Amino acid sequence: MTDRLGPIPHEDLSDAQRAAAHEIIDGPRGAVYGPFVPLLRSPELMGHAQRMGEYLRYRSAIGVRLSELAILVTARQWDQQVEWAIHAPIALKVGIPAEVVVAISERRRPREMLVDEAVVHDFCVELHQNKSVSDAVYDEALALFGEQGVVDLMGINGYYTFLAMVMNTARTALPEDGEWVLPE
Repeated sequence: MTDRLGPIPHEDLSDAQRAAAHEIIDGPRGAVYGPFVPLLRSPELMGHAQRMGEYLRYRSAIGVRLSELAILVTARQWDQQVEWAIHAPIALKVGIPAEVVVAISERRRPREMLVDEAVVHDFCVELHQNKSVSDAVYDEALALFGEQGVVDLMGINGYYTFLAMVMNTARTALPEDGEWVLPE
């Protein structure tokens, strides 16, 4: 499939696009890649999205390890190869076991998870598949993470669903060095 909204040559960027790109380049991401390539066509939207994402990915109330787990579940639910290729290695680096990553890629509930991982996994799967979260899983998440953590967890699911929609529609190309690919 052809990337519908691939990279824009630097000389073709508008002033607003250039400013939005530099905001990302100067932040923790360090480069315009993945969903920000197609989003650059709407620089104001991209700016708002990247600031929300920066909070949810790096500073959410549930922490980076569990945020990465939620991102993987969302990527799998949306069959989003780019998010998977970017975040599977990050998840491993921040402590998500390889067996958990592989199980999620195969649409299986991982057998060996810590309690907080199991709650995040089940919360995310229910939210994507049922469009809601059961009282039991909600109560477990609330007990572990508090209201802010639950809201941030909902936000991570929503934000990465938005990015998946953007990249699935744009047919964003996989990173060339991506060793993690979702099975069909």
